[in-house]
Amino acid sequence: MPKNTRNPNIRTTSQNSRNRQGATKGPGRVHHAPTPPPPPPSWYRRPWIVVSAAAVVLVAVVIGVVAATSSSPTTNAGGTMVSGPPGPEGVPLEQGTLLASIATAAAGRTVDQVQCNTNEQVAYHVHTHLSVYVDGQLRPIPAGIGIVAPVAQPTAQGPFDEASHCYYWLHVHAQDGVIHIESPAGHSYVLGQFFDIWGQTLSAHQVGPARGTVTAFLNGRRYRGDPRTIPLGSHEDVQLDVGTPVVTPKSVNWSVTSL
Repeated sequence: MPKNTRNPNIRTTSQNSRNRQGATKGPGRVHHAPTPPPPPPSWYRRPWIVVSAAAVVLVAVVIGVVAATSSSPTTNAGGTMVSGPPGPEGVPLEQGTLLASIATAAAGRTVDQVQCNTNEQVAYHVHTHLSVYVDGQLRPIPAGIGIVAPVAQPTAQGPFDEASHCYYWLHVHAQDGVIHIESPAGHSYVLGQFFDIWGQTLSAHQVGPARGTVTAFLNGRRYRGDPRTIPLGSHEDVQLDVGTPVVTPKSVNWSVTSL
């Protein structure tokens, strides 16, 4: 039987496959390189542009906040702050012509169920600030209302009235408009009771001797009821405007006071 011989010119399938795989690597063969990724956008190649833009925006925001703060008056929930030299209680003193004197004030008898006691009653002790404007001008509330036979004690910030006879549960120690509400229990009191102790009129058309349309504010908001019913409570700000112009409601920065 003739011996099986293989034609040397015939290549096996595995050889052909290996040759095709190495075709791109051998001499004279064309090398097909992979397609490169697209270049990044121009702004990506210049990161300093992005950083600079962000810095400009940040500076603009800071400048805007500073400008807004510096151009606005000092305010709180009740509006602009009352101003003036600080009094003995840390509240600015009210300056100008008094709305009325204390000559008409009660001298010890009970008024509207509010008593006058030898000592201050501090079981319930809160403070309300009262401002009165007549035709746009501040008319201070005098010290000594509700303090029978007041004696002014000198302090570095001005006189502070103390009683030589008795204190009503609603009284004023200094010319700062602060009404002290000091009673043996947590009663509810209103502005009308304070004016009755003062012996002055309070209505929708009159505040003390001043006559005209009364515009009332409580904590910066318009109070549309009878001004006599305005509640006296802890750190309340009451403003009464008689006539025009009506002054922007003001309030006390209670956080810097001793009250």
